[in-house]
Amino acid sequence: MPTIAVLGTFDTKGQEHAFVAELLRCRGFETLLVDVGCLDHPLLPPDVTAAEVAAASGEDWRTVFARRDRGECVALMARAAPVFLAGAVAAGRIQGVISLGGGGGTAIASAAMRALPVGFPKVMVTTLASGDTAPYVGTKDVVLFPAVVDVSGLNRVSRVIFENAAGAIAGMVEAAEARRRDPEPERPLVVASMFGNTTVCVNKAKEHLESAGFEVLVFHATGTGGRAMESLIETGLVSGVLDVTTTEWADELAGGILTAGPGRLEAAGRQRVPTIVTPGCLDMVNFGEPKSVPAKYAKRQFYFHNPQVTLMRTTPTECHKLGAILASKVNAYQGPVSVLLPLRAVSIISAKGQSFYDPKADAALFDAIRADLDKRIPLIEMDVLINEPVFAEACAKELLRLMQQPA
Repeated sequence: MPTIAVLGTFDTKGQEHAFVAELLRCRGFETLLVDVGCLDHPLLPPDVTAAEVAAASGEDWRTVFARRDRGECVALMARAAPVFLAGAVAAGRIQGVISLGGGGGTAIASAAMRALPVGFPKVMVTTLASGDTAPYVGTKDVVLFPAVVDVSGLNRVSRVIFENAAGAIAGMVEAAEARRRDPEPERPLVVASMFGNTTVCVNKAKEHLESAGFEVLVFHATGTGGRAMESLIETGLVSGVLDVTTTEWADELAGGILTAGPGRLEAAGRQRVPTIVTPGCLDMVNFGEPKSVPAKYAKRQFYFHNPQVTLMRTTPTECHKLGAILASKVNAYQGPVSVLLPLRAVSIISAKGQSFYDPKADAALFDAIRADLDKRIPLIEMDVLINEPVFAEACAKELLRLMQQPA
């Protein structure tokens, strides 16, 4: 039977992890008990000691343990556990992982889970499964179970939560084992970035690429989506990138809420993956409800997409900076890349007659790209809207051309 790692701070939460481990064994699974608590003796005898996990960090863990500083110990184990757990997965020792934790335990276990591949079963029962969970999930498929009550002993509430979590990881591992026994034929993988304002374009291009034999994964350009796409590109599994929606850079520049960080538009270049880049939705910066917009932008032009999303039109000055940033990022690409410009609109609402129509801002964007883009990189300009079928087809055909080039 598959083995599921039960990982946690056994010096404080041994009883709870023992309960979950027994539930899994009753279902027929093997368990690997991994201790990441380093302040006191474990309350549950581990199969892998905290010292063994800490040693995976390559650091002077004995000195850290001796100081008995909780924050320092948690930080060390949050660096060591990912190394240990990733090694266990690579060696085929485990087929799933579950953990239960408060603040420290969640920081350690979720860091370890983020080091594992997408699709590998991982469940985190945590008191922190509310509010901003991005620091714990990152760009991976970590399943968070709200603990509801503190992870502190067994009671009528915690037992139910733990039983459900054990059932979830068991089902996930069984599903993963079924996929391994009967895998689907794999097609070459293309990733694409999309927003509501570029959906028509991406969907049309996706049809062309799929008819050519590729599997297309679409990522929503919401900051997390862009980071997830960059992370997947870094794995080396991607054959092509259709980066139609680079809007996250507008948020990075102007302080919007959907930034993917300064590393956006870099992974494909490092990995030499054939790529299409367009300035899709660089006409907009995303904020939350209207009152969330910074006071310094009070006099700007807005589009109220819904009660929770407020879009701000980028100015000519901002667009010029964005064009220069896009060109600079693309200039660093080490593999085949082409830039396509839809001159009539970079989103639905920047078209003539729409709320964000601003020819001066668009001209500033395009002029900066033209001026700064390395002349070795193909620049294809089309007098069309970004969502016209002809533009989508051009993006797909150009990507197919790039992927057909000799490596």
